[in-house]
Amino acid sequence: MRAFVVFGPGECGVVDVEPPVPAPGEVVVDVTRVGVCGTDVEFFTGEMQYLREGHARYPLRLGHEWAGTVSAVGDGVDASWTGRRVMGDTMLGCGRCRRCRSGRQHVCDAREEVGIRGGRAGALAEQLAVPARSLHPLPETVDDTLGALVEPGGNAFRAARAAAIEAGDRVLVLGPGTIGLLVAMFARRAGAEVHLMGLTTQSLDFARTLGFDALWQEKELPGLPWDAVIDASNAPELPAKALEWVEPGRRVVYIGIAGSPSPVDTRSLALKDVTAVGVLSASPGLGATIEAYASGEVDPRPLVAATLGLDDVGAVLAGSRPDGAGTGPKIHIAPGFSYDQLRC
Repeated sequence: MRAFVVFGPGECGVVDVEPPVPAPGEVVVDVTRVGVCGTDVEFFTGEMQYLREGHARYPLRLGHEWAGTVSAVGDGVDASWTGRRVMGDTMLGCGRCRRCRSGRQHVCDAREEVGIRGGRAGALAEQLAVPARSLHPLPETVDDTLGALVEPGGNAFRAARAAAIEAGDRVLVLGPGTIGLLVAMFARRAGAEVHLMGLTTQSLDFARTLGFDALWQEKELPGLPWDAVIDASNAPELPAKALEWVEPGRRVVYIGIAGSPSPVDTRSLALKDVTAVGVLSASPGLGATIEAYASGEVDPRPLVAATLGLDDVGAVLAGSRPDGAGTGPKIHIAPGFSYDQLRC
């Protein structure tokens, strides 16, 4: 089968590899859609922290935001999975440690992460092997595009929930990228008055097309009382500003990760009686995200600017934007198709 492989910083290509065979407890999925993520870009450039920590090494098979159809099952797996449309959890804990046994497999020290950590091959390929326990069925109302948006949506759902939003709260989301916009959608669903702060007029103009009107660059940000501030950016200075801007006794949520340390003064945290929450993964929020998509309460499909083929992944990771792409921040890949087929 064809798979996209990163051989080293800036070195990549589509190669022929042996198709996966399901091990006991695993399934093989025919991949229909994959989202390209900022984490994939960091692996492509060599900046991803896991490379320095030894949790990942080249060559890498990327892709962790995916949807597909189960085509084969291994020993011990219920045969009824065959033919079902699914997405899967990125975080694969060992299943034995205290964290896994308490439902926190996403922070297991020995975890694999699909397409990211521990050598577990990712979904930028025609087929993918994953444990059956990681699967989430997709209802008919959740199409392939939505299915591949469940993983980033689960992160955003958890961030919005961590902010303890109530109807009428004023929420400031920092960073109108894919995660920030998804956070804003879930915050709006909870009844919040949502404000977004971004760097460029282009990103804010796109947010306006999604129905968000309270849009700011930092120099214009009004001095309003923010009941929650959610940092979905990668700017190292914004975590401290989020703490500065949030109302005393309320919450800041950190879901964005900067490429360098982000200092926060814990004196401000304590003296303002603020609750700070970090969000690592989508795992505990996947089911609720599928439900929100299935009901139509949250529809992030406009975020996808284009759907391309495997041969286009390298150019996307290098920063190229395809001709005719929309203005959304997300690029999707359909591994079984070429760009010309998709365009037709």
